[in-house]
Amino acid sequence: MLTPHTILLAEDEDDEAFLLERALKKAAITNPVQRVRNGDEAVDYLSGAGCYSDRTHYPLPFLVLLDLNMPKRSGFEVLEWARQQPHLQTLAIDVFSGSGRPQDIERALKLGANLYLKKPIAVAALTDLLNGYRQVLTFRGFPNL
Repeated sequence: MLTPHTILLAEDEDDEAFLLERALKKAAITNPVQRVRNGDEAVDYLSGAGCYSDRTHYPLPFLVLLDLNMPKRSGFEVLEWARQQPHLQTLAIDVFSGSGRPQDIERALKLGANLYLKKPIAVAALTDLLNGYRQVLTFRGFPNL
């Protein structure tokens, strides 16, 4: 059974998800991570629909790490949907994307992302980024960091 301090990772690429989860651990972010592989799964998880209806096994996360370029429903669409849900309006949703395009950053922030982080290519740079991110999460008062 998971704690209520779960992080939801919305990432379609297996390799990137693996590296991100590994870097989270190296950065001492030890919260349980649940992963969804596309935008529809992210919406289902956040709404507790379908196979995600058991909140004992799929608790509502305290933080979503959201990739923008996912199949079925983009990260932008997930973000827009989430901010329209009364129970998710204050949920921390941080975009973690390979895109550094200014228009993507601006759009994500306008749709309600709390933070926008560009994924670095090198593993060491990813670990360094997440070490800094851990400090941001601690400052924001997130649990179990």
